[in-house]
Formats: sequence, C-alpha cells, structure tokens
Amino acid sequence: RNSSSSGRGRPAWTPVCVSDPNLDLCPQLFVLCHGLLQLTQLLYSSYFKSSITTIERRFGFSSTSSGTLSSLHEVGNTILIVFVSYFGSRVNRPRFIGLGGLLMAVSALMLTLPHFLYPPYEFDSVLHDHRASASHRVWLLMGGAQLLFGVGSVPIQPYGLSYIDDFAGAANAPLYIAILFSVSVFGPAFGYLLGSAALRVYVDVDKTGSATHQELTPYDPRWVGAWWLGLLVSSCCLALTSIPYFFFPRTTTRLEPEETKKQKSSLLDFLKMFPSLLVHLLLSPFFLMLVLSQCCFSAVIAGLATFLNKFLEHQYSASPVESSLLIGAVNLPSLAVGILVGGIIMKRAGLSLKAIPRFSVVVLSLSALLLVPVFFMGCSSQDVFGVNPPHATPSGAVCYSNCSCPEGGYNPVCGSDGVEYVSPCNAGCTNFTRHPNNTFKVQVYTSCSCVADRQAQAVPGHCPNSCPHLLLPVMLTISFAGLIASLSHNPIYMMVLRTVPPEEKSFAIGIQFMLMRVLAWLPAPALFGMAIDSSCVWWKRKCGSKLSCGYYDNNTLRNRYLGLMLAFKSMGIVFLVMLGWKLRRTREYSLEKTEEGPL
Repeated sequence: RNSSSSGRGRPAWTPVCVSDPNLDLCPQLFVLCHGLLQLTQLLYSSYFKSSITTIERRFGFSSTSSGTLSSLHEVGNTILIVFVSYFGSRVNRPRFIGLGGLLMAVSALMLTLPHFLYPPYEFDSVLHDHRASASHRVWLLMGGAQLLFGVGSVPIQPYGLSYIDDFAGAANAPLYIAILFSVSVFGPAFGYLLGSAALRVYVDVDKTGSATHQELTPYDPRWVGAWWLGLLVSSCCLALTSIPYFFFPRTTTRLEPEETKKQKSSLLDFLKMFPSLLVHLLLSPFFLMLVLSQCCFSAVIAGLATFLNKFLEHQYSASPVESSLLIGAVNLPSLAVGILVGGIIMKRAGLSLKAIPRFSVVVLSLSALLLVPVFFMGCSSQDVFGVNPPHATPSGAVCYSNCSCPEGGYNPVCGSDGVEYVSPCNAGCTNFTRHPNNTFKVQVYTSCSCVADRQAQAVPGHCPNSCPHLLLPVMLTISFAGLIASLSHNPIYMMVLRTVPPEEKSFAIGIQFMLMRVLAWLPAPALFGMAIDSSCVWWKRKCGSKLSCGYYDNNTLRNRYLGLMLAFKSMGIVFLVMLGWKLRRTREYSLEKTEEGPL
C-alpha cells in the first residue's frame, strides 16, 4: 500500500494493485495466495478422507455413516453458496475469502475434540477385557464441525475464480486458473502424505498411563493411528494462509466505477430476481450439460477420495499408512500434471467452443477404458472360519462352543492350517505365549481346537493375501487414468466462465458449485459407502448393534466400487456428447476472444 495521496479525494492508503495500472504483480500474488489457501483447504479435506477408515475403526462407524460424515461440509456450503456468489461483485471478495479461511481453521480444530473429550481407544484382546464401542454423540459433534467448515468454504471458489478472471483478463485467465488448480491439487497429495505420517503414531500417544498400545503395530487390524494430529496441522495452515487476503484491494483496475455502482443491489432485489436468474441459467443447454457432466466426474472423484484407501486395504492388504503414502505420492501428483498440461493445451491451441467437448470426450473415454483391467486385478476373499464357506457350517461351532466367545469380538488370527479366524476364541485357543521382547504383545496362540492340523496354533493378524504384488500396478493404472481424465478439467471450467455474461459470472459459478455439491459431492460418498457396505459379509457387533464391517466379499466390493465409478464417468461422457451435438449448429467461438461477448 502507498502511504501518500496522489490526487484530490484519493484515500491516504491505496492498494498497490489499484495505484499502478501497469503493475501486473497483483494477479500473480493473488494466484499464489489463493493457490496456497486452496492447497491447505484440500490438504484438510484429503487428510480427513485418508483417516476415514481409521475413524471408522476408532468410533465404530459404518462406511455409509463415514461417507455421509465426509460429505457433510457440502450441506453448509450448498445452502449459502448461491447467495454469496451473487454478491461477489458487490462485496470485498478478498476479505470474505480471508474470513472464510479463518472459519475453516476453527472447524478443523473442532473436529479434534472427540479425541480430547472421550476415553482412550479400547480394542479386543486376550490381555484385557476392553471392547470397542460406537458413539452417536461423536458423529454429531464431528458432523457439526463439518457443517461449519462448509460455511467457511463458501466464498473460496466463486470469489477466487471471478477475482482472478477480472484481474488477468481472457488472454491470461486460462493459464492462471490452470496454475491455480495445479498448485491446489498438491494439497490432497500433501494431505495423504500427512495422513501416512500421522497414522503411524498411536491414537492415544498423548494420554499418559496407557500401555495397551504396545500390543499393536500399524499392520495390526485393530491399530488406530493419531487421526487427530493432522487436523491440528491443517487448522494452523488454514489460519496462516487466510491472513494475506485482508491486504488485497476490493476491486480491480479493470472494473470501472460506473460498473461497480451499477452492480450494487439489495438482498431483497436479489431474492426477487433469483428465480428468473436461476431459470435463465438452467434453461441454457450449454451451461446445464456442462455442469451435469462436471457433476458426474465429481462423483467419481468423491468416490476415489473417500474410499480408495479402504479399497486398497481390503483388496491388496495395504495398511492405512501404505495406502495414504501411495495416493499422496503417486495418484494425486499425476492429477496435478494433467490439469497443468490441460491448461497449457488450452492456452496454446486456443480450443474453440466446438473443439472442447470433442477433446474432452476423447480423453475421458480413454481414461474410462484404462479402468477396465482393474476389474480383473484382484483376489477373492480370504477363507475365514465361520464366515466364508466351506467352514460356515453349524457343525463348525462345536470346536469352540464351550468358549463363550463374545458377540462380534474382533481380534483376527491366522491358523497354522492357513484359515483365518475372527478371534483366538473362535479358533478354540486356550493358551498363548507372550512375545519375548514385548510382554504386551502376543507371539502365538496355542492349543487351538478349531485349527485343523497337528500344530493347532494361530498367530495374531490376518492371513497373507495373494494380491499384494498387484498394489503398485493398480495404483499406476488408476493414476494414469486420472492424468488422462484431468486434461479436460481446465477446458471445461473455462467453457463455463465464457458461456455467461460478465455480470453473472460469480452467480453462474455459484450455481455451478451448488449443483455439483447437491448432485455429486454430497450424495456420492454416501452412495459409494452404501455400495461398499452391501458387500460386507461379517459385521462387528456390540449389544446387538452393528459397528463397522470386519470382512467384505472382495469380488463384490471390487465390482461394485469400480462399477459405480465407471457408471458415473460414462454418464458424464454422454452429456459431453450431447453438448457437442448441440454445438454443431453453433458458430465457432474461441475462448481467447472476449470482444464478441459470451455465447
């Protein structure tokens, strides 16, 4: 800011971006700051999703419950985004973005409260009598924090994108927005890497007097990592990246004073005009088909972001630490590369309105075809006594009928006969040997009457899966498919910005994100969670109530999870094909030429 006045009526403190019209630094600074804020916002979201299976295990949530919890922030966002977006050119957009960032920091801090307010984690063990339990109050508390986060995130996208587009102009906006999204995509990568680090630490590491965790390792199916630790880091990062927004100017040099005055209106005027504006946008076939296609592709991303960890853990015996590390180091950087390359293609090729749908259909169809081999890259479920045939027979209960095994107890062991058992009790084991180097850990269970071999022993943990060697090829295939699909990300976004009048830009972006939340980000995680729950063959229980799932039918899980993703992607491609057909009768229109006005 300049500390001196340079004209009558000019304020003593004037933003640099307004005082020097030739200065092109402000758009670049804003892109940097907004990229960092979106990076930390997505870091929080991805970290929460990377910890979702750990939170399921800690509090006994089902996949449907955890999927709903992960998408609850979309509710608060959806309710307010249209109204906030409409007033984008009438308020101080940078200041509202900063306030939203601080509110997100507070909500991330609230999400950690269950760890500090509730007793330490308890798990099934022969060394103590603790049992896992579920708490609906925890879900409500975390759900409230997610709703608050959604309210804080309302101004981030619509205000940020429209502010950049106003500053940079049509020639530079595609590249700037591509850079913005490319920087932002590293947020999820960092979030998953943070999750990989935090989940190596035991959940109650900060609570003294608890030595029971020494019985577990990160590879134990009962292990719960420090899911709350990354949320504290996310909260601090959100607060720090929100501060610079309070120093950006309200308007840009491209916005004339007369235009600013013309744009001002009251909330009552907006409420009166809202139905007609909404109908006007939704009746535009270009806008509607573009947004519907984006909703389909966003549903795929939501399913991957929320449950890819669980898919890798159950299909390929990856630990939460390994799955988060692979997603953060391999999958998400490939998306960033794809988005950046898509922006460069957009800038250099000058894709026309007719060319964008054709280009997008080609790359998205190729990415869908790349997912097909993954359907065959998996293994059947492990043989679990009393759960999977041929051991699930009434006569099989005789071997442990005198053991009084607790209902739904979950402490998996692998018998020396190669069969897995839900617990040492279900294996009929009557004795155990402690580990010589760690008296808090069981080395082997002995005298197991249900184990059908001479040794009659069992070791803690799952039996080995025959598919771990497929983990890396599957991740590379999914990552490459994501890179190809993300080439269409920036062209489709820019197409939305150029199909509406400039004065309706913020409102159109708000409607766009509202529809994406209502039709994709909000319901998709719950739909994927329901598909995953429907493949469960054995539930953990306590007092007759279902907790989280213990065992899945792997073939059903793989086919339903991947099949739902492929179905959403195919629907999005159909909408783009319809859009391309509609544009066949429309004149060529280059997104680099704004003099002709919007379509």
